[in-house]
Amino acid sequence: MVRLKRKLALLTLLISLLLGGAGLSVYGQIPRGKAPQSDMSKGKRLAPKACLDCHKKFTDRYLGMREVHPVVREKRCEECHLRHGLVPKLLFKKEGNDLCYRCHAKDKLGLQKPNVHMALKSNRCTSCHQPHASLSRHLLRAETNQLCFTCHKKERYEKKVLHQPLLSSKGCSTCHLSHSSEQKNLLIEADPILCLRCHDSSKASFEKAHGGYPVNKALCSRCHNPHASSEAKLLRTSVHDPVASAQCDACHQPPGSPRPFLTLEEKNKLCGNCHAPFPKGSEASVAHSPFKEGRCDACHQPHASEYPRLLTKGTSELCFNCHKEKGEKPAFPHKPVASEKGCLSCHAPHASAHKSLLLVGGSELCYGCHTKTREAQRARTPHSPFSNGECQTCHNPHGSNVPNMAQNRLDQVCYGCHQDAEGKFLKTYGHRPVMEGSCQVCHRSHGSEEKGLLVLKGAQLCAKCHADLMKDEPAMTAHPPFAEGDCLTCHDAHGSNTKGMTTNKEGPLCFSCHEEISKVLKSARSRHQPLTKDECTKCHSPHKAKLDQLLLAKGPDLCLPCHKDLKAKMENEKVHSPVLRDCQKCHEPHGAKEPSLLLKPLQTLCAPCHEPKSKSFRTAHLGIEAEVMDCMKCHESHASKDPKFFKPSVHAPFAGRACEECHEVRP
Repeated sequence: MVRLKRKLALLTLLISLLLGGAGLSVYGQIPRGKAPQSDMSKGKRLAPKACLDCHKKFTDRYLGMREVHPVVREKRCEECHLRHGLVPKLLFKKEGNDLCYRCHAKDKLGLQKPNVHMALKSNRCTSCHQPHASLSRHLLRAETNQLCFTCHKKERYEKKVLHQPLLSSKGCSTCHLSHSSEQKNLLIEADPILCLRCHDSSKASFEKAHGGYPVNKALCSRCHNPHASSEAKLLRTSVHDPVASAQCDACHQPPGSPRPFLTLEEKNKLCGNCHAPFPKGSEASVAHSPFKEGRCDACHQPHASEYPRLLTKGTSELCFNCHKEKGEKPAFPHKPVASEKGCLSCHAPHASAHKSLLLVGGSELCYGCHTKTREAQRARTPHSPFSNGECQTCHNPHGSNVPNMAQNRLDQVCYGCHQDAEGKFLKTYGHRPVMEGSCQVCHRSHGSEEKGLLVLKGAQLCAKCHADLMKDEPAMTAHPPFAEGDCLTCHDAHGSNTKGMTTNKEGPLCFSCHEEISKVLKSARSRHQPLTKDECTKCHSPHKAKLDQLLLAKGPDLCLPCHKDLKAKMENEKVHSPVLRDCQKCHEPHGAKEPSLLLKPLQTLCAPCHEPKSKSFRTAHLGIEAEVMDCMKCHESHASKDPKFFKPSVHAPFAGRACEECHEVRP
């Protein structure tokens, strides 16, 4: 809190200095010998700096352009901007189009009309207009059509045959309004009234081109592209044959009849006159609903279309009108769905001998593209859904949000059949691929040469992830199961409730092979604590080690990490020489018949080094026989501050070697 107050005080001082400096720059330097005289006392006011005093490049950049925004020309920047002070920052009086609406009224722009330009509707006037100045009229960012092409794909308007207005100086604005309209597509007037402004329907050439039919009352855009086309007369890309040959009476009543546009027959019967109900030779048993019900116009335009086969929309987009769920874009789409053929890559449009209107039944349809996948059928171990041709058991044929178009996260797909596995694999310590639902890391999805559909055999599979651990190192001692690649001797491949994903606790697991250790423990008087807690890996590596017996370190370095109190004692006191060399000089590592894991009874253990029969030993111990003494009652076994390893608390007569005060001393 104190630091914050100091920072605020420092900031206040800095601002004061800056403002003071600014004041001096306004007033100018005060001559020596004269008292400063306030301008306020003279009735003067300080004029703020104009924007262009700082923004000098602005003048050169904008004021010489063809069209300059009036507020810019009149240098009224604050009509739109707020002053930013010492720190440069772009500040507006209002956000987005609301700033423009302060001068350009919404009703004049036509925001209340049913069709509003998307740029205007989405609060982006500056998509089309420059805010300060422009080389184009109306402050537009570009001239006529070029401005429109920034959003509308230019290729659509550069085909072989162009509508003349596109080539005129007015361009798009010949037919379209800029901001809003009562008509669709921002047209100035409705089709055909707009078209008839230029195309005189009373001319003989017009009537002849349209077979004498009164098309001045029909929509021109049903047959013609209003912008550009690869076909003559701006006809759309795909044209119905009778339209192309001006034989309208092939489908409609004669042009002179009371109702010339009435069809000769009902739609479902009319199309069948030219188009056979089913493809020749087809044994179709499944029909597309609109086709079956005679609703050809559900998918096709009767006159002309920009899409192949007179379709009302692009293949997949058309299908998504009804099959909306298939239109959702997944993270991993089936490529054919997004291709030019779209849904027709796999489905027949009208009828098929196979369910779901498929072109070919079962997996044969998939193998048409996935030729290499078919080879997995020869595998020694095939995946049953795959060998049965049931690709959709695992894959979504249209796409999914899971890699490889799986129906769900891969483990959930697998559990659909392997229902018992889900419960089995729910363990405290799970194999990472299992936890991540990545069954394919270890298993092949279609077929394998190995049992269990494994990707590789035995340890080779484990080495895919555990390569560093499984690197061959001849200088090291390897655990036999590890050396032989029998990982599953100790580990569960999917998961376990014991650490390290072992098939059992360390003790029982190790004893299943090391039976002799188990026998030692049963008859032992003292047992090493890690063993009683099933913690064999406290001392041994389960895989490989540089030392014999797979020890993690040599004693005492192996022992001291657990015996921390002893380690501290050894660092500050004189250490018994066997302790420095090897703990196993005196102790058993697993279990012993003696207390404290001693190799032998205490006197027998100490005798080889301390020679109890020697004169010096007998003199030091007042002739008392070693067999009747307990060395540990007087001496420390590991470390002591005393050179003779006596315990820290010593009886005074004993310290003075006056044993006779308490004991009868024999000569």
